Amino acid sequence: MGIKDANNMGAAMAPAALDTLLTHFSDTSRAPSYYDAIITGDLGLIGKDILIDLAGKSGFNIKSVYNDCGALIFDKSKQDTHSGGSGCGCIASVFSGYLYNELKKKNLKRVLLIATGALMNSMSAQQGESIPGIAQAIAIEV
Repeated sequence: MGIKDANNMGAAMAPAALDTLLTHFSDTSRAPSYYDAIITGDLGLIGKDILIDLAGKSGFNIKSVYNDCGALIFDKSKQDTHSGGSGCGCIASVFSGYLYNELKKKNLKRVLLIATGALMNSMSAQQGESIPGIAQAIAIEV
């Protein structure tokens, strides 16, 4: 999507999350409502809003079942986190703690996790190249 700002990882990774989400829906013939929760990690608050918008433009309203670990792990009103958390630690922490327990208790029965990442290094940022994103999904059902 042409994002070059290394301080805007949510915007850089949201298109990859969208591509993985749309591919999953196409491959499985499922809709967002099939899942109790669709969770990304870690787009933060800005990337979360971008993904909701992009999914809507693609014909999928994910707002009622979607959240992002970077947005969930912190309390923006009480902590100075700006866009939220980022990095692989958020999805690992939120899944292995809260979400896993909710699945064990059967409060959640179907969860789609989409881990996101950026493929860049310090040289690509210095050269002004766009930041490619990547996303992998796993569907967990109990």
